[in-house]
Amino acid sequence: GQTSHIVYAAGAMMGNVLSEYMVPNIEVTDGSQGVRVQSLATYFPSSYALACTWDLELAERFGNAVGMECASSGIDIWLGPGMNIIRNPLCGRNFEYYSEDPLVTGKFAAAVTKGVQSNNIGVSLKHFMANNKEKERGPSDSQVSERALREIYLRGFEICVKEADPVSIMSTCGIVNGTGAAGNYDLMTAIPRDEWGFSGFFMSDWANMDGEVDELLA
Repeated sequence: GQTSHIVYAAGAMMGNVLSEYMVPNIEVTDGSQGVRVQSLATYFPSSYALACTWDLELAERFGNAVGMECASSGIDIWLGPGMNIIRNPLCGRNFEYYSEDPLVTGKFAAAVTKGVQSNNIGVSLKHFMANNKEKERGPSDSQVSERALREIYLRGFEICVKEADPVSIMSTCGIVNGTGAAGNYDLMTAIPRDEWGFSGFFMSDWANMDGEVDELLA
């Protein structure tokens, strides 16, 4: 990504380096409690507060409001919804996530995704996956059995992919079972594409631990 000209946005892709081919920037901005892009933007309640309503229609309305703000601000992709499993109360980004339950997480993320993308704005589900803490999350290696991965950590993403067809998914910048998430073929291709039918694109998280070659191969 390149530095964006939009105040407080997370950056831009493609256009800044392909301007001679008239390829426009793809502007991205952070979620997940609204649009981090300007001094006057709506700050919505936390994701787990939204999930506590048990109201999927409300979640879709929230997503629609976010999508409209993105469209009015020149944003193409909203970096959300955040949908990691809440496992540790000390995780500094729990407010971005929905639940300790993968079914609740997947259903709410799918509803929010539908709302955002109804405005012709893409989402990027994050952080894929097993991102349970914030401090030193880059070098952290999450050692998880395949059953736990599929039943807890992957399940919410699977639900959202199958029900809402997100434009993109952001990999975590950490390590899963000894391999950087963004350079893991099973996580980037075999499971989401071959098993779930995901047809969008992956973006690596900022300051991730993988090399470009490993990412491309994955």
